[in-house]
Amino acid sequence: MTTRRSALRLGFRTALLANVSVGSFGVAHAQTKREQLQPTPQLRNVLRTPRLVGQQRFTYWGFEVYDASLWASAPFAPDDWAKQLLVLELRYLRDFKGADIAQRSIDEMQGQRPLSTTQQNNWLATLQAFIPDVRAGEHITGIYTPDKGMQLLHQDRLLGEMRDTEFAQRFLGIWLAPETSQRKLRQQLLAGAQP
Repeated sequence: MTTRRSALRLGFRTALLANVSVGSFGVAHAQTKREQLQPTPQLRNVLRTPRLVGQQRFTYWGFEVYDASLWASAPFAPDDWAKQLLVLELRYLRDFKGADIAQRSIDEMQGQRPLSTTQQNNWLATLQAFIPDVRAGEHITGIYTPDKGMQLLHQDRLLGEMRDTEFAQRFLGIWLAPETSQRKLRQQLLAGAQP
């Protein structure tokens, strides 16, 4: 498992460096001080009492990739995250191709526990159909509803809805599952969960 994850990370790093070298990423202005986020009207429509649980900038080999923010209704129990209504927003700091985001998502979902070949193929096709290319400054939002699935939005426009509850839980698990490859990011997203 460790070798496989190392290979996945190396592959992502290679792709990331290749994209930077050919200039396919936009450059976002680095934030020197991250502002305290406030719930938007859209968040208030989804969550009864929106509360920012945590936020963190994700960097990979020194490259700033996105700012992640996790919202939930109060109270929030981090050990039972999969049983609660959640909103995860990723605000991208570079340009990315949707196909690359979809493939990286599947790799991370596979890292939690192995996917069947059918799941892997179907889920990748779904993500490739839903996730557009993103530019620096744009955001993708996942609205996770336990026992129902999730919705994906780009710039607050609905991209699609997945009613497969395992898919939805695995997708949010990229950031929130204990098996995530990015444990520091998970820790920061859940940092505000304690009273």
